[in-house]
Amino acid sequence: MLHIPGEEGGLSEAAPEVNNQDLLDKLAQKTGNAPEDQVPHVVDEASPSSTSSFELLDMDSAPAPYREVQPHWFFCPRGDDNTTWLPFSRDDSDKLENALNTVGDKEGDEVVIAVDGERYDVHVRERKRYAVYWEQDPTEVRRCSWFYKGDKDTKFMPYPEDFCKRLEEAYMVAVTLNEWKTKLEFPSGETVILHNPKLIMQYQPIGLQDEWQSSPSEQTRPRTVKRGVCNITVEIPEGEPEKVDHLVFMVHGIGPACDLRFRSIIQCVNDFRSASLSLLGSHYKRAQQDGQVGRVEFLPVNWHSALHGDATGVDEDIQRITLPSISRLRHFTNDTLLDLFFYNSPTYCQTIVDTVASEINKLHTLFKQRHSGFNGAISVVGHSLGSLILFDLLTNQRNGSNARQGVLSGESFHMHHDTLQDTLTRLGLQQYLDTLQAENLDLESLALCQDCDLKDLGIPLGPRKKLLNYVRKKWLSEDSKNRAGRLPPGIQVQPESSSDQDGNQSSAASKRRAHFHRAQSVTSAVEYEYFDVGIGQTNGGIAKGQVSINYPQLAFHPQTFFAFGSPIGMFLTVRGLKHIDPKYSFPTCKSFYNIYHPFDPVAYRIEPMIVTEVDLEPMLIPHHKGRKRMHLELKDSLTRMSMDLKNNVFGSLRTAWQSFARIPVAALPPLDEANTTIENDLQESQGTCEEAESSESAEQREQPEIKVGMLNEGRRIDYVLQEKPIESFNEYLFAIQSHLCYWESEDTALLLLKEIYDKLGVAFEQPQQ
Repeated sequence: MLHIPGEEGGLSEAAPEVNNQDLLDKLAQKTGNAPEDQVPHVVDEASPSSTSSFELLDMDSAPAPYREVQPHWFFCPRGDDNTTWLPFSRDDSDKLENALNTVGDKEGDEVVIAVDGERYDVHVRERKRYAVYWEQDPTEVRRCSWFYKGDKDTKFMPYPEDFCKRLEEAYMVAVTLNEWKTKLEFPSGETVILHNPKLIMQYQPIGLQDEWQSSPSEQTRPRTVKRGVCNITVEIPEGEPEKVDHLVFMVHGIGPACDLRFRSIIQCVNDFRSASLSLLGSHYKRAQQDGQVGRVEFLPVNWHSALHGDATGVDEDIQRITLPSISRLRHFTNDTLLDLFFYNSPTYCQTIVDTVASEINKLHTLFKQRHSGFNGAISVVGHSLGSLILFDLLTNQRNGSNARQGVLSGESFHMHHDTLQDTLTRLGLQQYLDTLQAENLDLESLALCQDCDLKDLGIPLGPRKKLLNYVRKKWLSEDSKNRAGRLPPGIQVQPESSSDQDGNQSSAASKRRAHFHRAQSVTSAVEYEYFDVGIGQTNGGIAKGQVSINYPQLAFHPQTFFAFGSPIGMFLTVRGLKHIDPKYSFPTCKSFYNIYHPFDPVAYRIEPMIVTEVDLEPMLIPHHKGRKRMHLELKDSLTRMSMDLKNNVFGSLRTAWQSFARIPVAALPPLDEANTTIENDLQESQGTCEEAESSESAEQREQPEIKVGMLNEGRRIDYVLQEKPIESFNEYLFAIQSHLCYWESEDTALLLLKEIYDKLGVAFEQPQQ
């Protein structure tokens, strides 16, 4: 096969043996003009892919004037794979082309162009694409104008830029001089023949053929070569609106993979973002045309790599005690399922919540820097364990003047009396003062730093552990004192006393202590006006042998919290909480949606913990096309048909019984009288049915709207997706897939968009079928 360095199955970048400069000189002599002065412009027709009849395609008519090819920019989605190339949107490609035309390819300062909704930066001269919001290896970028496709390939691949330039020069000479069947030979043995403007083929030497191709006909099959992106089959994205209406942070669950295809959180969020853009175009089309709607930006929050990275060393510790048998299953368990146990560990729980909060705050700061005009609201999404992490974080946020300050508040952090220099001197780390001051770090911002942040500054492991431990101890000690005298809102205890089995009254202090130390179970004798939702650790004050969890503060107040496939209800129940007070709401977040698939084995409901006196069915999420799925409609229709059939059978039996009990013929009443009797019976039966229907509809109309607490501002919380027809055949078979379906669910994406734009006052449009 042909070879491009770093790319399997490609063509080498060696120059053809044909001297293109001689051809250009010949072209200039014949035309009397420089090549760039040739008359333009016609559009080439699509070239045929068949190679068996190319002689029939030779054109005797006058050649079309030469027109310079219009390049389009492509990129590799992965840094370790140069065999897949995707096109930039037309807007991004035009921006890159204009930047290149402005600065040229000569050496100089690097030119950086933001693409893909400003989530990536392209270094034009370097031809590299860098991720902005997450860690990803840089990927290659190409300015493409010529493409090839083998007989068994499914997509056209772009040639390297140098080779495209040489092909374009040869093509220009052939078109202008009308001299075709030009053969371009390469040192490696490949050959490109320009048969005519519509047929250009690449031939490979037999020695480079694949080993499994034994047939001579297969060994001589050429590749089809196309000029210009307009002549190949490729879907070019439309691009994204520049205006961002809303920002959403999405937190993943257990493990590094988020779906059955083992894709990362970044790839899954990309799919969710693409689905939302498509739904905006179909359900908010008029608002988009009027300029009312821009787009919603979704950013992934990755905490798994921080937990399993070198900073914690937990993977090495677990590996030492892992049995050697069934190694693949044990590796999956260690890398995925153990995240649940880590979150229930006071040590690693602190690492997880710190990572999630700091990552969200970092992304928020970076987004604001790149979108300085953004003034929209922000929401958070959590999947599986990620939803529980967000639930605990939001429950432990502080409202009011301290809400945005977090540990910066002077009331809860007495280190404001010391300076950064004093603290470093006290710890014997004054040599790092210049390093921290170069990043504009003071004690307040240092309290928000994580181990990885100080590691990036070049501070060794020992000093950074010593510094972070000092800061946290001071914060926890002072926070414990403050909380001992004043429990924060949302963690209050009812004032009335309770009795134990011996009839002894427990004091308010003992109840507060039992509530405050979350390691102790909540009994029926201790009821909370609100609830404290930790993981068995105290939030302030330290119980015997316990480590306090310091929940970080977010730099913003989320508008809505969406939980996908969430085990929140189960964890709250296991922690001893049996009832959520209807008056409770998150301190800084006013809306909460619990979204789940009916077959999701990890999902649990929330509403039964708030409204215990009524058995509420979850709200059915409409299909994004505005109807129930066909099999659910069929199920409802069959139910109605069975009821109608039941009524008809009873009616027939009643008629038959009446006929058996009928009086003799001689004693029958006259015909008019008989008809009157039958009509009366029919009217009576119809009246009974109508009464039943009317009473049923009246009962539905009179059913009062139930206010489901204040977690979602009195609105419903539990929302269930509609299962697919194939999933209804065997719910056990699709259980795992049901837990991972949310990233690709258009119904879920539409529910998020509707909640977001309803609060913005934008009208929802149901597209016509």
